[in-house]
Amino acid sequence: MSKKSAKSNQKKRSKELKKNAPQRTEAKLPAFWTEKKGIVPAIIAILITFVCFFNTTKNEFVNWDDDRNFYENENVFTTNADNFWSNTYEIFSSTVIGNYNPLTIWTFAIENRLYGIDNPGPWHGTNVILHLLCVLFVYRFSLLLGLRWQGSLLVALLFGIHPMRVESVAWVTERKDVLFGVFYLSALYLYIKGKLTGKVRHIAIMLLFLLSLFSKIQAVILPLSMLVIDFYLSGKITKKDILHKAPYLILSIVFGLLGVFILDDQGSLESAATYPAWQRIFVGSYSYLIYIIKAIVPYRLSPLYPYAPELPTYYYPTILLGPAVIYSLYYTYKNDLRVWFFGISFFTVNIMFLLQILGAGQGFLADRFTYIAYFGLFFIVGYFFDKFLHESSKLKPVLIVGAVLIMSVFGYITINQNQVWKNSDTLWSHVLKYYQNSTLPYGNRANYLRSVGRIQEALSDYSKTIALKPDGEQAYNSRARLYFDIAKTQDTLLLALNDYNKAIQLAPENGEFYVNRGATYARLGDAANAINDMSLGIKYKPDHAVGYLNRSVMYNQQGNVQAALQDINSYLRLKPYNADIWYEKGRALRMLNRLKDAIPAYSRAIKINVGKAIYHYERGRTYYYLGKKAEAKVDIINAVNLGYKSVDPLIKSDLGI
Repeated sequence: MSKKSAKSNQKKRSKELKKNAPQRTEAKLPAFWTEKKGIVPAIIAILITFVCFFNTTKNEFVNWDDDRNFYENENVFTTNADNFWSNTYEIFSSTVIGNYNPLTIWTFAIENRLYGIDNPGPWHGTNVILHLLCVLFVYRFSLLLGLRWQGSLLVALLFGIHPMRVESVAWVTERKDVLFGVFYLSALYLYIKGKLTGKVRHIAIMLLFLLSLFSKIQAVILPLSMLVIDFYLSGKITKKDILHKAPYLILSIVFGLLGVFILDDQGSLESAATYPAWQRIFVGSYSYLIYIIKAIVPYRLSPLYPYAPELPTYYYPTILLGPAVIYSLYYTYKNDLRVWFFGISFFTVNIMFLLQILGAGQGFLADRFTYIAYFGLFFIVGYFFDKFLHESSKLKPVLIVGAVLIMSVFGYITINQNQVWKNSDTLWSHVLKYYQNSTLPYGNRANYLRSVGRIQEALSDYSKTIALKPDGEQAYNSRARLYFDIAKTQDTLLLALNDYNKAIQLAPENGEFYVNRGATYARLGDAANAINDMSLGIKYKPDHAVGYLNRSVMYNQQGNVQAALQDINSYLRLKPYNADIWYEKGRALRMLNRLKDAIPAYSRAIKINVGKAIYHYERGRTYYYLGKKAEAKVDIINAVNLGYKSVDPLIKSDLGI
């Protein structure tokens, strides 16, 4: 075929697509930044969304996965210029809490370098910025799908400020939603634009798809979303359309299987519910219905929707939704009701793997699961708003006033819901407004209250957790830790010991409990039981770094420096970025008169934390004993400059400092 003929066919195909697609008033696609109607409504949507989410930048981190995702994740908080690439490799070759979303974790490592872990405001700000980008893409490809600017603006606002967005934006851990959303929506934008122009840029789309998959596994749905768009633009889905999605489908299958394997391997497929497999289908159908209802009436929003002890009977009738949805899709497909088919199918394909039929996590619902899926429902609303706005002059004021009122209500709810995520106290207190019989919110709120010194309130929450679940070993362990932390007398330590005994009785192979009880024995002066418990803890949990560290302290106290050094080495294999323990290794080696070996340990401590004066001093002192006075002088001067005041006078005099 000649180039001229190919070009002619391409133009013919482009005209056919435009002819079949729902039409809008503007004949030409609005330029990205130049055409007034293409940018002003987008700016309005972005500004309103920004106003609704600005107060999240004053929120703290919360003790629901934020800890394990970044502020206790060594690959995040230890990243520096020296280990940037090695940490990046570790991030992309490991999982966190049974999830493989390395690009999201990598952004946390970058933010830790830029802002620090004690400054949550910019972290929240990043989530807001990413959400604003998603709003922009939603507006832009609503235009490409045929809506006028008024309908596109409504869709973008619904996507931007609907109260069900809050969890994805206000919770830093859910960076994965807004991050994957940016790449997912931009990929769809390029795809739609390519279909309309006849030049689909598959390489660019595939790259965005890959970035989206690295951000969140939910992105595997992209090929199905693309097929839904194919129908909307042409009124049919052909074999050719399906074949063109083959590379995307292959990538989806690979990442999907990887995700299931990781979830299963990490135990994340274990749900908090104990329902048999056949009942989980009803969990899925009920969740599907609730998500639709909450799109219209965002009521009783909660960060956690815990499972009931037994499946409620009102779940069962919702199974009728299955045949109803299938029939509605068949009917709208056959009768070319594109908007309805597109909206329902886009929502369905993007929510179906998140309906907890397979089962994972603590809740049967999650507001964040709707982040992309709701676009389908919002598009239906935007389409008919657009249609009636231009077809009925009588309805126009009613529609505009109605839209303004609804957006005002949604914005008000969103601003208030953001405050639920202010800190761990407000978060779990809000959950307890609706779910007083769930142990998780009591336990997590207690952990937070303990960390901020509200001891009596924390004890009360731990006791409520134990009352609700007397066989819950973690509650005893947590309460024991509180007693241990506040203990000033032997009686309080004995309370801790009693709770640790109960925890071990309930979970006799939990290594952490033995290590914790060992620390209690140590404070009670019972070194033999302390070492025995710590050894048992390490036996049951060989990767429990604290166990090695605590036992090394006990060995040091007994004068067994060699055994202490072995435990320090075991600790450092698990936690290689703790400067203090590298320093302790240097001290142990020096005590064993292994001065040359001590130097690299001190050097590693200094590399990790160059501002600690005592590291420089002890390395300088070791150099001095090795006869390396030049190196010793440099280190001791550095120590003095950093504020060290206890320099040995003899060394100081000999070095001429």
